[in-house]
Amino acid sequence: MTKNKKRRTPLFARLRNYFITGIVVLVPIGITLYLTKFFISISSNLIPKEINPNNYLPFSIPGLEIILSVIFITLIGGLSLSFIGKKILELVNQTLKRIPILRTIYSAIGQMTESLAPNKKNNKKSVVLVEYPRKGSWAVGFATKDNKGEISKKTNTQLVNVFVPTTPNPTSGFLLMFPKKDIVYLDMSFEEASKFIVSAGTSNPKN
Repeated sequence: MTKNKKRRTPLFARLRNYFITGIVVLVPIGITLYLTKFFISISSNLIPKEINPNNYLPFSIPGLEIILSVIFITLIGGLSLSFIGKKILELVNQTLKRIPILRTIYSAIGQMTESLAPNKKNNKKSVVLVEYPRKGSWAVGFATKDNKGEISKKTNTQLVNVFVPTTPNPTSGFLLMFPKKDIVYLDMSFEEASKFIVSAGTSNPKN
């Protein structure tokens, strides 16, 4: 009787498989670490050095700035919903809107965050599909507002402003204006769309 010998994989093929497997393992880890470092650098700049605990501890605690920033933002959000908080926020808004340079930046960023933030009173869908960068290629974007200014009048087209984020960093992207008839509105939430973009399409929404 002859024994069936297991066919051995050539050395080059095995090394290639190891290399591809290493990429699959390291890419998500690397992207996660990069985004973590990015958010830590942002949050560490938000907290003044005088009140940053990492400047007084014998050793730095990674991510402590993020935790403190989340707690601070949550407290501000809760305070803004109270009567006194609304009055303070209204005073801050009026003050910033009177400063020539700051009022332009503040108003633009405020309108963007309001259009993307979930609002129970406004169930208008904001996650959309657009054909970009060419016909037949689709990209997920966020419809921020109907364009009712000079651009729509000059083009004689009902346009919608759409922010198309990049992968894997959704904080950067492109402001594009599409005819309303060419936009496909989706049922997915802002969180599901963001996860889909950051994961480079590997995380498919449930809907």
